Amino acid sequence: MADRQQQQHGDSHAPDPSTLLHRVQAHAPTSTQIVGLLTLLLAGAALLLLAGLTITGAVVALVFLGPLALLTSPIWVPFALALFVVGFAALSAAGLAVAALAAATWAYRYFTGRHPVGADQVDRARSRIADTASHVKDYARREYGGYLNNRVKDAAPGA
Repeated sequence: MADRQQQQHGDSHAPDPSTLLHRVQAHAPTSTQIVGLLTLLLAGAALLLLAGLTITGAVVALVFLGPLALLTSPIWVPFALALFVVGFAALSAAGLAVAALAAATWAYRYFTGRHPVGADQVDRARSRIADTASHVKDYARREYGGYLNNRVKDAAPGA
């Protein structure tokens, strides 16, 4: 009876073996998980080995080829600089050629009436510029029309 009361109140310190066995079996990895873990460990070890070999090879190459690079640097530095300038010029020329081709294609489509992207904005800007020029011309005629005509007569009396 005392055992029953201890189990009901949770005062028992002895684990139930059947419950512990069920818990271990429930959390036991499957064979697929074990194979996956072994594959992960094998791949990690191989990559770690390759990384070590790479670093070792780089250090050895630096130790043996460093003095050679130092002795021949008066040749390599101008060569590298010239190679950089030529590469930059080639990439710039290619980029500008692509941009010019894109602009020419857009202009061709615009002038042939195919309505490329942004044509509405160009038309709006063109009409605003024309309106502004017309307003400036009208304003100049109103404000300075008589003054300019008198100045032209003064400059060319026979005109």
